[in-house]
Amino acid sequence: MKNTRSPSSSDRAAASPGRLTVLAALLASLSAPALAASDIVISQVYGAGGNGSGATAATLKHDFIELFNRGAAPVSLNGWSVQYASSAGTTWQVTPLTNVTLQPGQYYLVQEAAGAGGTATTVTADKVGTIPMAAGAAKVALSNSTTALTGGTPTGGAVMDFVGYGNANFYEGTGAAPTLGNLLSAYRNNDGCDDSDNNANDFGAAVPAPRNTATALRVCGQTQNKPIVPTCPATLALAQGYAGAAALSATDADGGVNAATILGGAVAGIALVDFTAATEAGGVATASLAATSSLAVGDYPLTIQFSNDQQQTATCPLTVKVSGLAAVTRTIPQIQGAGPASPDNGTVQTAEGVVTLKVGNGFFMQDAAGDGDPATSDGIFVFTSSAPANVQLGDKARVTGTVFEYTPTNATRSYTEFKDVTAVVPMSAGHAVTPANVAPGAALAPLEGMLVRFTQPLTVNQAEYLGDRGELTLASGRLEIPTNRHPARTPEAYALAAANAAGVIVLDDGVFTTPAVVPYIGQDGTVRVGDTVTDLTGVIDYGAIGGGGAAFKLQPVSAPVFSRSNPREAAPVLAAGNVKVASANVLNFFTTFTNGRNVEGQTGQGCKIGATTSASNCRGADNLDEFVKQRDKIVAGLKALDADVVGLMEIQNNGDYALSYLTNALNAAIGANVYAIVPAPAATGTDAIRVAMMYKPARVTLVGGALSDGDGVNNRPPMAQTFQAANGEKFSLIVNHLKSKGSCPSGTGADADQGDSQGCWNATRIQQANRLVNSFVPQVVAAAGDPDVLLIGDMNSYGMEDPIAAITGAGYVNQLERHIRPQGTPYSYVFGGTSGYLDHALASASLSPQVAGAAEWHVNADEPTVLDYNTDGKNDNAKSLYNASAYRNSDHDPVVVSLNLQPKYVELTASVKLAAQGLAFNRATQKFTGNLYVTNTSGAALSGPFQLKLDGLTSGVTLDNASGSFGGAPYITAAGATLAPGATLTVPLVFTNPSKGAINYTARFYRGAF
Repeated sequence: MKNTRSPSSSDRAAASPGRLTVLAALLASLSAPALAASDIVISQVYGAGGNGSGATAATLKHDFIELFNRGAAPVSLNGWSVQYASSAGTTWQVTPLTNVTLQPGQYYLVQEAAGAGGTATTVTADKVGTIPMAAGAAKVALSNSTTALTGGTPTGGAVMDFVGYGNANFYEGTGAAPTLGNLLSAYRNNDGCDDSDNNANDFGAAVPAPRNTATALRVCGQTQNKPIVPTCPATLALAQGYAGAAALSATDADGGVNAATILGGAVAGIALVDFTAATEAGGVATASLAATSSLAVGDYPLTIQFSNDQQQTATCPLTVKVSGLAAVTRTIPQIQGAGPASPDNGTVQTAEGVVTLKVGNGFFMQDAAGDGDPATSDGIFVFTSSAPANVQLGDKARVTGTVFEYTPTNATRSYTEFKDVTAVVPMSAGHAVTPANVAPGAALAPLEGMLVRFTQPLTVNQAEYLGDRGELTLASGRLEIPTNRHPARTPEAYALAAANAAGVIVLDDGVFTTPAVVPYIGQDGTVRVGDTVTDLTGVIDYGAIGGGGAAFKLQPVSAPVFSRSNPREAAPVLAAGNVKVASANVLNFFTTFTNGRNVEGQTGQGCKIGATTSASNCRGADNLDEFVKQRDKIVAGLKALDADVVGLMEIQNNGDYALSYLTNALNAAIGANVYAIVPAPAATGTDAIRVAMMYKPARVTLVGGALSDGDGVNNRPPMAQTFQAANGEKFSLIVNHLKSKGSCPSGTGADADQGDSQGCWNATRIQQANRLVNSFVPQVVAAAGDPDVLLIGDMNSYGMEDPIAAITGAGYVNQLERHIRPQGTPYSYVFGGTSGYLDHALASASLSPQVAGAAEWHVNADEPTVLDYNTDGKNDNAKSLYNASAYRNSDHDPVVVSLNLQPKYVELTASVKLAAQGLAFNRATQKFTGNLYVTNTSGAALSGPFQLKLDGLTSGVTLDNASGSFGGAPYITAAGATLAPGATLTVPLVFTNPSKGAINYTARFYRGAF
């Protein structure tokens, strides 16, 4: 029977979590029969037909749904249908199936709507429908009826199989199939035979490969020999009178390929040579197709057959094309020209060059001699769609094709290349090109397509797109976000932005698709921003990059060698104090998942934004598996921080549930109840996320309840809590998360991007900052009765941007500038290949002298995104890089502040000698006057301010020159900032004594302020 989770099965409100539950018990509770039994299953789903452009565009034109008979008996599909709904949809589109009986192991292909791009598959559809399917997330059902299903969670006897993929709100089992994309289909494991009634377990993401009723049967339960997979180029292009060869290979996962022959089309002058059999199952057999110089002009279509030790064969077509040798019409430097575009753009030309690098869709070649003009490039890219087989590195090749100025999407310039290539002729072999030496920051346009060597070390500045594109952003040293160092709109900020842009090059991997193996990862499982690479050699390319736009890229010709110049720290390092405070962005820690489930296994759940509650409002983990990975990383990070008070950003706004869950998980990891939550204030905002706090009751105690500012400008209100340290001193912590820089508003108002590096919503952030220091902080100070305030959190503003200037302009001291800037660049976030800090620590004037140190723990921002918990779009290799360590538990680095809270006053009576002068009575003023002398007997200088307090002053006597009263006794603030050893301080005394009796008191001397 099929098992699903019905969204209506449990809608009760979640209670606060207790101790961590055993996940196995939770998973075991999630089964409930809901669908009919069927041996016909949905074996493959693809919804991105014709989508996209460029390297990541869909290669297939049509969406499709594939069915499979995994049983032992034929099954008729007469009267059946496949049906489709959006990820949260309740209406279903229907494609009726043909009257066909599927044999055991037989596939059935339903073609659906076409997109604008892509190429129609050569696999003929068994049924053609018109449903336009979603690329990343949706629901697909197999029904034994052509009547449209109803509702978003259809169950019952008519539903024979069901697949929810991406963030679909309904699916079989505990989780949906993966999120898909232009180059990924949902692929039922084991060729369609696996069916545990759990989409998350049964499906993986794979390159779409449609199968139909004509595909070879795959009978489940029978031993199936894996097929031979041959690799042959489509053509071998030669010039008349020139010999050439093409490399061929074949492999078989469970057998050994041991023979190769020309099955059809063999002629004199063409032969298979240098065959090497595979030495083991899964090994690669190789051969070379050699063509002699005696071949006449013409096409020679061939069929190559490989055989194995399991009596299997496989063939691949190859055509040898012999044409007359075209004369060279232009040199490569002439084609490139000195201008931004080729003077030969759009014309057919023939040029010669030495092959310097082969990549997935062509090769680079370079005029070995060059023209000596530094303004013209000596290299060019030859676009051939796939790597040509008949040229090798070091060959001098003659190429005929159309000169074309390729402009990537959103690029600011073009790149000269050959396309529509009609001839690639290897003329001779064994040539070499000397790389041009290049310094970081040099102009790269005159070097496009050329082999270069960087003469100085380059620093990794971004690893965001390493996993999905194989890219690392490099520059000379770490690049700083301009407004992290300089105020916005200043000449210095604009100059730094220009220098940053000029100094960047992107190291690519030559693949142009998601790499099968994530490149450049070291033996310790990472490559970090701040690491360096020396003697980098490769070819200058230009093309699309991760995050949008285009840039100059280096395609390496040898494996880059990285130095771990920025090693990981096991924990943050900072000066000791008596209270440690941390700010940690936990990157959308939600206990309700985007698939509509929650951590307790309930279905039909959602997250609240304003007045709406739905699964589409949720962020963070898509399912329980991702959640556990996310939780374990965050817990490892918080445990290593070991802070006494932690301010959190981006935790689910569901009361104290998510916070309590995380706190319990942290305590479980520690093995004791070390942390407690700070209960939420009355207002937590209208966003799906909020700010929160946890603390160590053994280290600090709460003073009053938490406060927040629910003013309309704050959709994520700041949260304040006053704490008391073990020495009795208090401070107030305010956690903030200002408006983000993204999701820009329409129009050209003050919140639109002003082009000053501050992003969108800057005007709103300024309002939030002003309200914080001018309205909310005074309320907090008044409630605490103490001026010591620390502002922390994700301000979504870099160090010198306008909102931070509003806060420091109100007297708050930037602790990261104070403690980190003198040693280097403060940063907690990497964006666009530059670094800066969005996460802040700003202390009130009274608290700042008590800040012993501040540090950023670079555990997240420098790490590749591919190491995180999110499994979306990751292949098995990328997923294998995950571990439950603290590294890359978020995208922001935590900030840690060491407070050395000092008592407001300290008694120094034991360090001084107090001597009183006899009092004199002034009959005119009716006052008693005299002096009290304070002599420093401690042997060390004493620092002020100084207070002299008179305890037990005779009743009825008034100290007229008192500065104030403390503890029921008058005191005088004495002049002088310091008192040297042996020095004496004179404190005048003036009394009113109506009784004229004796004046008695006990003098006490203090440092500080009452």
